[in-house]
Formats: sequence, structure tokens, C-alpha cells
Amino acid sequence: MLRYTLRRVLQAIFVMLSVGFISFSMFTFVGDPILHMIGTEGTAADREALRNALGLNDPLIVQYVSFLGKMLTGDFGISYRLSMPVSDLIVERLPATLELAACAIALSIIIGIPLGIFTAIRRKSWVSQGILMGSLVGVSLPTFVIGMFLILIFSVNLGWLPAFGRGETAMVGNWSTGFLTTSGLRSLILPSIMLAFFQTTLIIRLVRAEMLEVLEQEYIRFARARGLSDRVIWFGEALKNTLVPVMTIVGLQMGSVIAFSIITETVFQWPGLGLLFIQAVENADIPVLATYLVLVSAFFVGLNLLVDLLYYLVDPRLRGGQGAPK
Repeated sequence: MLRYTLRRVLQAIFVMLSVGFISFSMFTFVGDPILHMIGTEGTAADREALRNALGLNDPLIVQYVSFLGKMLTGDFGISYRLSMPVSDLIVERLPATLELAACAIALSIIIGIPLGIFTAIRRKSWVSQGILMGSLVGVSLPTFVIGMFLILIFSVNLGWLPAFGRGETAMVGNWSTGFLTTSGLRSLILPSIMLAFFQTTLIIRLVRAEMLEVLEQEYIRFARARGLSDRVIWFGEALKNTLVPVMTIVGLQMGSVIAFSIITETVFQWPGLGLLFIQAVENADIPVLATYLVLVSAFFVGLNLLVDLLYYLVDPRLRGGQGAPK
């Protein structure tokens, strides 16, 4: 177990460093932040002095190592656009993104798993066929198109829900939440549906495929031969084996929810990390860009590491021999 864990941790560290360096290298193509900070009225001497002060004339590898060293101490630098610590910006915007992602994940699981089970056990019904057709549309349509339709129908035509913003929030310690206000809850509905739409359709099709495969196994036929009812077979025998790979994929998709939140937050002007990232791209705010990508990659790598360790615990084949399959 210890050897397996250490190997996975070392792989995760290597991946983090590689992703961070590649992302940091790409920032040289997003524009010159000095132009955004000084503008066209500044002199060449002013620009050069500021560039030297920020270390932008240093080689790329030197800038990257300096950024990593400061990051390990909790210093993510100063935002070029807002002239405030990036860590403060992250703390300010993180609650909005996490609440939106949590609502989207909850919606996708609550809706996706039951519908996936239904389409598997009632595969020939017209309702199942309609659900599968709808899931195909959900997988095919771009996320921003779904968001625009939601705004057009529920905000513009019906006027039921707000089209942008987070609404009123309440402070719980240092955490700003929209769960405690009516305006905040109403503002969460449309962006949560938009962010959950693709994940829901993916879970439906995944659960259906896994459930159909499990229902063809020998132990299911043996259970039928013993005279067990369909309900016991579906929910007592098949479901628990269906959800093992499904929950693994769902866990990894949590990282995708954070990534997709960029589009959702842009469409609904949701004041989270995704919108902060888009604004940073427009202004070549390198400290914010670097911090965001490092955090997202850490989230993905952490989830993959957790899934690997869970597999080790639940799969006896990995615990035999040297611990991991060749």
C-alpha cells in the first residue's frame, strides 16, 4: 500500500509540475500585461522599468521557478489588473464557483442515475426512447446554447428567474453564500441547470450502459432462477455493481464541472473563478491565470489520485504482487 501510494503521489507531482510549466509557457502568447497596466500614454522607459520590477524580462524558467517558490508559501502574487493579492481574489470568488459546482453535481446525480436506471430496465418503452433522444441532444449541443435558451425562456419570455448575477448573499464567517437568501437561490437555478445539463446526459447514458451489462451477468440469471423479484434483482443485486464504475466516472467529472464553469459563469456573469479567468485573459493578468490553472490542475490530479487509491482498496487484484497492474 505504501509503495503504491508513493508512486501515485510522485506521478501526481510530476503531472502538476508539467501542467504548470506548459500553462505558464502559454502566457507569453496572451499579450503584454504592461500595455494594459500603463496604457499607450506611458513612455518606453516607464514600460521597461515596470517590466524589470515585475521580473518579466527574466527567462521563462526563472519566472516559473520564482512563481512556484512563492506559491508554496501561499503567495500567489499581485493581480496586474486589480493591484491586489491574487489569494484575496481567489478567496473572494471561490465560494460562488464551489456553490455553483455543488448544485450542478447534485442535480446531475439526482436526475441522471434514476433516469439511467429507468432507461435500462424499461429499455423498450417510448419514455425511455424519449429520454435517450433528449440525452443525445444534451451531449451534442454546446453548453452556451443551452444557457441562452434558458435565459430566453425563463428570464426574457416568462420573467421567472434572473438572467445574470449571483443575487444577494449572506456571510457565514468568511464565506459568502447565496443559499441563505431567496435572491441567491433563484439566481442559482439557471446556471446550475446549464452546468449540470451535459453531466446529466453523460450519467444517464453511462448508467444505462453499465446496468444493461450487469443485467446480462450469470449471477443475475441465477438470481432470477432462484425466484427473486425484479425489484430485488434491479435494486438489490444489479444496482450496487452498476454504481461502482459510475461513481468513479462521476468523481472524475467533478473536475470537468469546474472547467465548464468558465462558460457558464461568462454567460450568466456569475462572479466566480471562471469569470475571473476570462477577465484575466482579456487583460493578460498572468498571476491570476497561473494561479487559476494551477488550482484547477491540482483539483484534477487530486481527484485522479483519490480514485487510484480507492481502486487499490476495493480491487483485490491491485493488492496482489507488487500492488499495481502492469
